[in-house]
Amino acid sequence: MASTTPMPASGDDPAPKPKRRTFSAEYKLRIVAEYDAAPSGEKGAVLRRERLYHSHVVEWRQAREAGALDALADRRTSAVRPKKAAEQAELERLRKKVARLEKDVARRDAALEVMGKANALLELLSESAD
Repeated sequence: MASTTPMPASGDDPAPKPKRRTFSAEYKLRIVAEYDAAPSGEKGAVLRRERLYHSHVVEWRQAREAGALDALADRRTSAVRPKKAAEQAELERLRKKVARLEKDVARRDAALEVMGKANALLELLSESAD
């Protein structure tokens, strides 16, 4: 007997793509302090509750002890890395486009020069053959 449950099409992905979690510097400092203050039998409970690994706490503690509070900020999403102004981004895009076009023009000029020399050589050869 055949199943009546429809199967997803080959291109359909029933599960959404997971999002990477990000942590603020304040959160990291709070968790390290809470983990360090917890009795030895309850440290694992802090990690399970927050869905973290021991390596998170070790990394965050090392950054705190090194005095690198900036290292605790997530550079991918934090305000530490300012967004470019729209005009600045457009200017950068246009500069790249101009550089690419100048490179294309130089390549075409070189090809035309070679073709011109080849044409002159062919004319010289055809005149000497006559």
